[in-house]
Amino acid sequence: MPRTTDGDGAPVPQRLLAAATRLFAEQGYDRTSVQEIVEAAGVTKGALYHYFGSKDDLLHEVYARVLRLQQERLDQFANADEPIEKRLRGAAADVVVTTIENLDDASIFFRSMHHLGPEKNRQVRAERRRYHERFRALIEEGQREGVFSTATPADLVVDYHFGSVHHLSTWYRPDGPLSPQEVADHLADLLLRALRA
Repeated sequence: MPRTTDGDGAPVPQRLLAAATRLFAEQGYDRTSVQEIVEAAGVTKGALYHYFGSKDDLLHEVYARVLRLQQERLDQFANADEPIEKRLRGAAADVVVTTIENLDDASIFFRSMHHLGPEKNRQVRAERRRYHERFRALIEEGQREGVFSTATPADLVVDYHFGSVHHLSTWYRPDGPLSPQEVADHLADLLLRALRA
């Protein structure tokens, strides 16, 4: 039975994901071998296959863990007892910050999603769709209440914001002039300006 932790107490799945993320970011998914991942994680191939059935399971998990975090946080904003404008702004800023904080994961995924098998690809698309639908529901709630303009369909507003979010990995640099929160505030403010009735 593979060890669940290494000598330092770090869980083996966490070590494998960290190693895979670093290697996928540096070399690309298709140029990274399973052997390189297990060597970097300091585990055996048996340990990898115990926790992840294949290399594309690792790729799926790289993205899925960020999406799970973002979904949990979106649900918290959506369910909060606050005005719709404040909830939407919080959710819009949060997805920017969490994407920047996990920029390697996001950029790996968008570069390599086509390597996933058909079933995992469907799963990821369904997970993303669920997130986007919950985000869109906030916009629609504000439109129904007359807080947000109905001039632009909610679907287009969602595409507009997430186009910006998905583009972050192409230009954001941690040593640049804007902090993650500053970028998040600017993009959330742009979204709300576009929605003002």
